[in-house]
Amino acid sequence: MANLDWLMRPIAHRGLHNTAKGIIENTASAIQAAIDAGYGIELDVQETSDGEAIVFHDHTLERLTKGNGLVHSLRAAELKRIRFKGTSDSMQTLPELLEQISGRVPLLIEIKSDWRTHGRFERRLADLLSAYNGHVAVQSFDPHVIKAFARAAPDIPRGLIAGPFLNPHFWGHLSPWKRFYMRHLLSAFIAKPHFVAYDIGALPSVATWIWRRVLKRPLLTWTIRDDAQKQLASREADAMIFEGFKP
Repeated sequence: MANLDWLMRPIAHRGLHNTAKGIIENTASAIQAAIDAGYGIELDVQETSDGEAIVFHDHTLERLTKGNGLVHSLRAAELKRIRFKGTSDSMQTLPELLEQISGRVPLLIEIKSDWRTHGRFERRLADLLSAYNGHVAVQSFDPHVIKAFARAAPDIPRGLIAGPFLNPHFWGHLSPWKRFYMRHLLSAFIAKPHFVAYDIGALPSVATWIWRRVLKRPLLTWTIRDDAQKQLASREADAMIFEGFKP
């Protein structure tokens, strides 16, 4: 079992972003703000059309940037030329991000999935992270992403993200059975994760109680946005992923 003591601390969701101050999520500015404050960092990566890992959450560009269209349809060099709204930041590749952090704070990387293809991108990430000199772990909602990553880099800590999976806008593409077994952490039999990160809005739950109290495995929770959720997280989980305030 991997030693995850370094991960059991407050983790800034997509960096320490603050739109009012022109610090946008998943940008170099948000990453630097988290480093300066001494927080661990959670961020998102997804695959570009040329197989690079780009640091960005949404599958489309419109919400956060001056561009439009699907992230995976563009090459890394094209994406890096697109500016975020209200800031001078542009997208970073994962190698650039790793160089910026340089092991100064813990890093938790969410691997975005298309829920169809597995293997190539996970191997690319494994190559990058195996050469990184710092505390790093990966996580994903898709258990098959974690399974593929584990094959490529079995020694890098990996986690499974889960929650109620009830919102059809986000989860309607998954079958009711798949959402059921993910909600109840049965997907851990596929992913074989070192830790679970579970939606704070669905805590406490029987599945997370068994994971944490019976199996005695680490439980993170997301996304903590106020003191009331912080108190719940302190009772029901081992660490929290937060945004919008400083815990």
